[in-house]
Amino acid sequence: MMRAMQFEGVGKPLKMVEREVPAPGPAQLLVRISACAVCRTDLHLIDGDLPDPKIPVVPGHEIVGHVLQTGDGVSDFAVGQRVGIPWLGHVCGHCHFCDSGRENLCDEARFTGYQIDGGYATHAVADADFCFALPDSYDDAHAAPLLCAGLIGHRCLKAAGEARRIGIYGFGAAAHIITQVAIAEGREIYAFTSPGDTTAQDFARSLGCVWAGGSNAFPPVPLEAAIIFAPVGPLVPVALEAVEKGGTVVLGGIHMSDIPSMPYRILWGERVVRSIANLTRDDAREFMQIAARVHIDTSVTTMPLEQANEALARLRAGNVSGAIVLVP
Repeated sequence: MMRAMQFEGVGKPLKMVEREVPAPGPAQLLVRISACAVCRTDLHLIDGDLPDPKIPVVPGHEIVGHVLQTGDGVSDFAVGQRVGIPWLGHVCGHCHFCDSGRENLCDEARFTGYQIDGGYATHAVADADFCFALPDSYDDAHAAPLLCAGLIGHRCLKAAGEARRIGIYGFGAAAHIITQVAIAEGREIYAFTSPGDTTAQDFARSLGCVWAGGSNAFPPVPLEAAIIFAPVGPLVPVALEAVEKGGTVVLGGIHMSDIPSMPYRILWGERVVRSIANLTRDDAREFMQIAARVHIDTSVTTMPLEQANEALARLRAGNVSGAIVLVP
């Protein structure tokens, strides 16, 4: 038997259940989970911000584990091998998005911990084509946040282009990872936190940010780009006013509160606002190579699987530096 923390509907706490251990189908892996990081997307699922989840479903999409069994046709992974399982779990492979290298936009995509049972459990089944080898320099708990916080941060940083002075709004799991990558690339990072959150500001400075302050403050210099990880729509015009002409504001969340009306003058000057949706498998391959090359100090707090509800409550309250990782 396997154990899982199961989502059964909006407004309900996750429920610990026992299930039969699933068997992998063709081209799938059965994985014994050793760590699964907690993501804000999991809160959006539980709060009903994401439409049409599978009910019931096991949340969690930053999964690290070891292969217990391979399905027919699997050749890239062996029993006992460590693997990572991310958010993107399936695409059709033949639509115009998939054919043009944009499988993250596939209309038939299915996602781990949303439409596919995920990592708040002792076991999971995943399509082998959507699993990845992980750098050996990270143990299981410290590797887990790489699989969404790291991947989405990587895609956001790519969307910022060649910008050297980058503001990051919302200094959580994704921000603390991609800040270290950006600094290794010679960029300057300006961290924006909830006003008065000196703990998060000190954390940002400890990672090498050249400036940290509240989201109600202006940076000391104009930014070339900004990345917004906080799901707070009113930050969009704030970030636009902080970037110089030609700058890009990247929205890194899967859900955001409504963006308020704003004067055209703060968008004018060829400023750009763009969102990031999901990830591609190429993103994962690229980022795992970066993570192997750059020493990323993923700051993690481990909690037992049974305390998933408490972990989510801590994340909701903002009482997390880095990432919480559930350990079965």
